[in-house]
Amino acid sequence: MLCRLSVCGRGRMRCVPALAYSFCKEKHTLPDLPYDYGALQPHISAEIMQLHHSKHHATYVNNLNITEEKYAEALAKGDVTTQVSLQAALKFNGGGHINHTIFWTNLSPNGGGEPQGELLDAIKRDFGSFEKFKEKLNTVSVGVQGSGWGWLGYNKDSNRLQLAACANQDPLQGTTGLIPLLGIDVWEHAYYLQYKNVRPDYLKAIWNVINWENVTERYQASKK
Repeated sequence: MLCRLSVCGRGRMRCVPALAYSFCKEKHTLPDLPYDYGALQPHISAEIMQLHHSKHHATYVNNLNITEEKYAEALAKGDVTTQVSLQAALKFNGGGHINHTIFWTNLSPNGGGEPQGELLDAIKRDFGSFEKFKEKLNTVSVGVQGSGWGWLGYNKDSNRLQLAACANQDPLQGTTGLIPLLGIDVWEHAYYLQYKNVRPDYLKAIWNVINWENVTERYQASKK
């Protein structure tokens, strides 16, 4: 058996099959916010941001690391049953980490207004106007049953912008193929402490802190 010595997981030295070696890597870490917890007030409270980032996102990161370690061990043993059983946890926690990492950068205390240039032209082309785009994305996001996300994505096949809703923490690209540009978290922990059960009020407020520079950068990168 071709193997390599690896210090992964909890620091144990062990022989890992070459096939599984790629799973032994640095652990995922919670990304820093590019602004203070209170920077998005009054639209999103400091209490929500602190709990959302330091508790909820941190839990996804921690559980993703645990799951990946278990997956690497199962792969090294050739334990297909365990590998299959871990798929749901990988999807949920991996999606939670991916989605929130995008979400934090999609927001800014200097956000709001409208995008400019090529992105605005594409929005008008694919949705009729910027206001119609906002209405449609709000409708998609309000319509998520239970927990999930509303997304603006880019379809590389059609070269068009497209809206989508994803349940729970399903990652947009991994489940639909669309490249994520702008995500709106509609899990209750993203807004309940401030907006209670009135999701539309939260969606109305969040447009004041959308970081269009970041969304534009993602759009330009997705077209390459």
